[in-house]
Amino acid sequence: MKLISGWSLIRLYTILVYVFMFAPIAAVIILSFNPQQFGSFPMEGFSLKWYVKLAQNHTILAAFKNSLILGACTAVLVTLVGIPAAMAFVRYDFYGKNTLNTLLLAPIMIPEVVLGVALLLFIRWLQQPKSFLLLLIGHVVITLPYVLLVVQARLVTIKREYEEAALVLGANPLQTFREITLPLLMPAIFAGMLFAFTISFDDVTATLFWATARNQTVPVKIFGMLRNSISPEINALGAVMIFLTISILLMAGFLSRRFTRGRNN
Repeated sequence: MKLISGWSLIRLYTILVYVFMFAPIAAVIILSFNPQQFGSFPMEGFSLKWYVKLAQNHTILAAFKNSLILGACTAVLVTLVGIPAAMAFVRYDFYGKNTLNTLLLAPIMIPEVVLGVALLLFIRWLQQPKSFLLLLIGHVVITLPYVLLVVQARLVTIKREYEEAALVLGANPLQTFREITLPLLMPAIFAGMLFAFTISFDDVTATLFWATARNQTVPVKIFGMLRNSISPEINALGAVMIFLTISILLMAGFLSRRFTRGRNN
């Protein structure tokens, strides 16, 4: 009886934690369809007018465009940097490897406020103005550890015998990487790019220090709207971001499974 009672308390606590985490998200999505200016329960009808106004807001559309471009550029750059770095750390031994690996992974352990201020002060010390390039560099620094961790974890599971067999059969190192290592790494590469895009797309803490008036992202725009006034458009915008993020995750998982299944066949 005591054991059953204990497990029941654990289940109840788990349910309460999930309710506490997801109830605000559900409330934002529900209130985005509220026809009234101020949200209240129960709602007095169902309307899409805030989504219509959102689609007609050119500043928000520009912020969406900036977020998508920034996320895509970040994903591509961190992948181009992360793959050879992960290969070097897993496959080779060289002086200072552990130190360099720790430095590249350090941003994941440092608060984003500290990273934002540090990079902003460094750019000011170089007497360079804020720009899209600064924003891109900052997001690459933030997201690179995730790509490194994912790709390194996959590389550890790939046996060296596969690459050695290709080399013995006459393939050069570039051919071995392209024909053997890269296909086996593709699920991890895809997952790393997904991590980089979603983190870049949703980041607000560090981006506040780096964004300019012309390069504002969606999270920064939402933060600015909350500071000025409480508009129902914020609920609609939040619902769109939630839907977009979940859709990307589900689509990426589906494509990753299909890709892995195709390679195994």
